[in-house]
Amino acid sequence: MADLLTRSHPLEPYLTALDALPDGLRVTAEPFVALAGLRVDPASGVQLRGAALPTTPNTWVPAGDGRLVWLGPDEWLVTSPGTAPEALEAEVAGVLRPVGGVAVDVSAQRIGLRISGPRARQVLAKGCAIDLHPRVFVPGSSAQTTLGQAGVVLLALDGRDDDAEFAVLVRSSFAGYLATWLLDACLEYADSAPTS
Repeated sequence: MADLLTRSHPLEPYLTALDALPDGLRVTAEPFVALAGLRVDPASGVQLRGAALPTTPNTWVPAGDGRLVWLGPDEWLVTSPGTAPEALEAEVAGVLRPVGGVAVDVSAQRIGLRISGPRARQVLAKGCAIDLHPRVFVPGSSAQTTLGQAGVVLLALDGRDDDAEFAVLVRSSFAGYLATWLLDACLEYADSAPTS
């Protein structure tokens, strides 16, 4: 009988370097989470995990132990760190099927990073063309954009200037590239104190 394969985190080789970032910056690799992509008519009024689907473009809402992220007029992403991928897909499909919606497991597609600290916005702004000002990209905002030329889904978790926090969902195959880009983008702050 073949040995079971263990899943390794694509950012494992970068964890030591990410832990040694300058003051004012924290980049952490999030553990694997279940992700399900879903398509449904927004007028269906479905609720998932205790939350209504966000219908305002470029927003996300908490849903159970995860999030519901708006991706398009009839497309969302649901995340859950505490549910197995196949169970999340079955749960979401069960809710959507009666109203003509569909769900698919996309858990292997993306990996999450959390970027936080007083310099988080400055570092992200180096490789992201969207306006990240705290009056514009407020908590609950999301965007499908590029970060250092890697396609990402960017979520604003906390908008405080003194300790902003963002989640970045990047394709697993681009995770190493993005980690290297972030390490390079943080270099200029190695010898300076953070400012608000």
